[in-house]
Amino acid sequence: MSPKRLAVATTHPIQYHAPWFRALAEHREIDLEVLYCHQATPQEQANAGFNVEFDWDVSLLEGYPHRFLRNVARKPSLNGFAGLDTPELATIVKDGKFDAVIVTGWHYKSAWQAMRACWKTGTPVMARSDSHLHAGRGLLKRTMKRPLHSWFIPRLDACLPVGRWSRDYFLHYGARPDRIFIVPHVVDVDFFRQEAGRLRSQQTELRRAWQLDEAATVFLFAGKFIEKKRPLDFVRAIASANNNGKRIMGLMVGDGPLRQACEDSVKTTHAPIRFAGFLNQSRMPNAYAAADALVLPSESETWGMVVNEAMASGKPCIVSDGVGCAPDMILSGKTGDVFPVGDIAGLSLLLGTYAERRNELREVGAKAEQKASRYSVGAAVEGVMDALNAVSKGNRN
Repeated sequence: MSPKRLAVATTHPIQYHAPWFRALAEHREIDLEVLYCHQATPQEQANAGFNVEFDWDVSLLEGYPHRFLRNVARKPSLNGFAGLDTPELATIVKDGKFDAVIVTGWHYKSAWQAMRACWKTGTPVMARSDSHLHAGRGLLKRTMKRPLHSWFIPRLDACLPVGRWSRDYFLHYGARPDRIFIVPHVVDVDFFRQEAGRLRSQQTELRRAWQLDEAATVFLFAGKFIEKKRPLDFVRAIASANNNGKRIMGLMVGDGPLRQACEDSVKTTHAPIRFAGFLNQSRMPNAYAAADALVLPSESETWGMVVNEAMASGKPCIVSDGVGCAPDMILSGKTGDVFPVGDIAGLSLLLGTYAERRNELREVGAKAEQKASRYSVGAAVEGVMDALNAVSKGNRN
């Protein structure tokens, strides 16, 4: 049997997609081609909230067939619907004889060009999305979206949500339950697990490098310093928990427009927090190894990939109830805990509880690692294969 020809139309190279694409390319039943609509510059990375210009220091393009399409947008950009415009998708889909096309999201013009080409040629189209109904959007915006979403989502041959909340999203807009296949957000679990094992004996040295107390319970914030991530909640919770006499410290990894405000708050509150700045992908395991647990206080998070990384590194995670992965990955008291968005007192209380249980955190981290292993590239490939088999010719009704 010939392998199924699969195209993935997506925005630009993303560090979390590369392991998934490589695994798809290695599957004997898949003939893959990834179609990129844009190649982000270091300046665009900075403008996206990282606040520093950089290129990822891990390979995003090796190990799978791909090509970059010509973006004819008047102002090429990853921000805004019109920033990605690649009309050649019509010809590629027409001539490619694909068994299916995956579109990652639909918030950009190129995605609609790909879907239109699929509908025109009768090519099965599948949409992967992490959108959910818990994003806090206003009634007016939800009302305006409903006619469009209720029209196109039922037309999709398969829907590929990343977890429970995104599955509910597809169902809300009329997707057929038998055409929904979970394709989870994943990281290279083996890489983070191996790095955690290699660095475990170096925790003391890593903490010294960031001036962290070896005997303290260290909580990690890792992400962009932007409003949505609520980094100031982390600062205030660490300050409050430490005032209660606990040996608690914080490590903040990342950069962004709110970094100065966080540093000012640390000075004002005397919170024992160290700033590591932006760390590229290969250096993130050092931060996980130095910490005892991760905190993600975001106001809204479609998923929260940093949780996958931390749990694969054997670290429990404390996340807000606005984080999309919480229903899937956080088992209260077992792999981490969940607190209400903006509840600094509640978060502070959790930090204190974790500090009191520091000797047990390695056991909790082991359970977190076990949970993370279910969100592997293999699981994402399996979900794609299930969807491909379902939309194969003769089985699309």
